[in-house]
Amino acid sequence: MTVAKVGRRQSRRTALFLLYQWDLTGQPLASLYDGTPDDFALALAEAIADRAPALDERISAASDAWSADRLGTLERNVLRIGVYELEETTVPPQVAINEAVVLAKRYATEDAARLVNGILGRIQREVPGEALS
Repeated sequence: MTVAKVGRRQSRRTALFLLYQWDLTGQPLASLYDGTPDDFALALAEAIADRAPALDERISAASDAWSADRLGTLERNVLRIGVYELEETTVPPQVAINEAVVLAKRYATEDAARLVNGILGRIQREVPGEALS
């Protein structure tokens, strides 16, 4: 059980790196990774890239004064991963939020982690019927 969780955490990290580069360069995801990303990371990154505008709308609506396009590239993509996992319900909400906060702490700042936690917490508390389509 621990191995799977560690594997998923590493896959989220890879997906974050892919999304970060994609967001900065506009290049196709497949061209942004040296080697072959694992299936989960690539599928996660592709799904998020496909839904980025809708995810960004959700992030903007849940943040007090910051639209998604005003966030740093790293924070925006950590939030996209978190919102996507909350919407897809592939993991419990606490896991989706925790994993996003861990990414923000590791690759951004404590302030970014607090921002991610706050925005994802607001989104989690929203009415389930308002999920992304």
